[in-house]
Amino acid sequence: MPRPRKPASPFRYFNSSPEVIRLVVLMYVRFPLSLRNVEDLLFERGIDISHETVRHWWNRFGPMFDADVRRQRVSRMKGFRQWKWHLDEVYVKINGEMHYLWRAVDQEGEVLESYVTKTRDKKAALRFMKKALKRHGSPAEITTDGLRSYKAAMNELGNSDKQEVGRWANNRVENSHLPFRRRERAMLRFRQMKSLQKFASVHANVHNHFNLERHLIDRQTYKTRRSAALAEWQSLMA
Repeated sequence: MPRPRKPASPFRYFNSSPEVIRLVVLMYVRFPLSLRNVEDLLFERGIDISHETVRHWWNRFGPMFDADVRRQRVSRMKGFRQWKWHLDEVYVKINGEMHYLWRAVDQEGEVLESYVTKTRDKKAALRFMKKALKRHGSPAEITTDGLRSYKAAMNELGNSDKQEVGRWANNRVENSHLPFRRRERAMLRFRQMKSLQKFASVHANVHNHFNLERHLIDRQTYKTRRSAALAEWQSLMA
């Protein structure tokens, strides 16, 4: 009986090692660095690549790493019935035109879903919520701001009884926008909806992976969790 074929490595056509590629993607996505900042920092480590290589690698491998991280987290959390979600939308300019980045965040501050639309009406809210519910299941409670699009969408989905609206109740998701805003400034804004959707998704999952709540735990626990998160990242696509 023939042996099953081993899956081909996604790094097989690249001269650089997988370790370098993972490091480049991590530096660019996780930290508020420009393409040229990453190029200069790597040069100090003896790695000579151009900023265009950094762009190509994050575009090629970022979504693959994102899917791997997301798959592991969704499998661990799906079916957890005590979830409390926070929903919010933030405006992002693309070529001078206003767009909206919708985000679903759980009670621990982890970004569950990111979705980009041109409007923030009922239709956009419905598409966003259907996508989040399909992937993560139904939460016990959903906190939103006073935007009427949420109420209309939740009435159609039949879960309006789970909605909570409060003046400060949605601070959890409001604070989750800050890391993305820092990255947006470093990237000098976006030029296409497609690139915004891709980067928002990849950035959210990388941020989740290394979000260790260091202000809530002691130094030794933090170091242990940080080492585990880094080891898990280095094993991606192994």
